[in-house]
Amino acid sequence: MSTPSGFDELIHPSTRLSVVALLAATEWADFPFIRDSLSLSDSALSKQLHTLEEAGYLEIRKEGGGRKRRTKVRLTQCGRTAFEGHVAALRAIVEGAGATAPRTAEPEPAAAGTAPEQQQHHAEAGR
Repeated sequence: MSTPSGFDELIHPSTRLSVVALLAATEWADFPFIRDSLSLSDSALSKQLHTLEEAGYLEIRKEGGGRKRRTKVRLTQCGRTAFEGHVAALRAIVEGAGATAPRTAEPEPAAAGTAPEQQQHHAEAGR
């Protein structure tokens, strides 16, 4: 199976995908909101934001000064387009896998000579 059109290697890592998905649902988001929503450290989030900003997927604004400085982040149109294309590619992969997945086989009959209570025990042990 080849990689579908729109699959974005930059967005695909789970942390970046989570950041972009969160930002896709809003116009602007504050740094602390993103950090807390995704349970990331400041440094881990900063690194991911920087990578996405370098790719042109995010716009980052720093407002205020000193202790009241706030960092706000939003997806650019390029980032939104890349995210939508990536989601469509992931859906195509999942739908393609469902179309080619084998059907579940019927359960095998119990082995000859196995007592029903042993069958039950084996079934419970496999849970």
